[in-house]
Amino acid sequence: MELKQLRQKSADELKAHLVELQKERFALRMQKATGQLAKTNEPRRVRREIARVNTLLGALQNSVSK
Repeated sequence: MELKQLRQKSADELKAHLVELQKERFALRMQKATGQLAKTNEPRRVRREIARVNTLLGALQNSVSK
């Protein structure tokens, strides 16, 4: 998902998306462990998107606390 789309989401939507990404990351780790991972770049994409969501959540918390 692009950064523009992530910025339009509320904090609750971002948290829900983060949970989905973490589930996807777990599934990809299991696929890699069993040798079934077809797209080897997917774990990297998911890991980076998790970082983006965490960054946006942190920015939202900072702006609320000020």
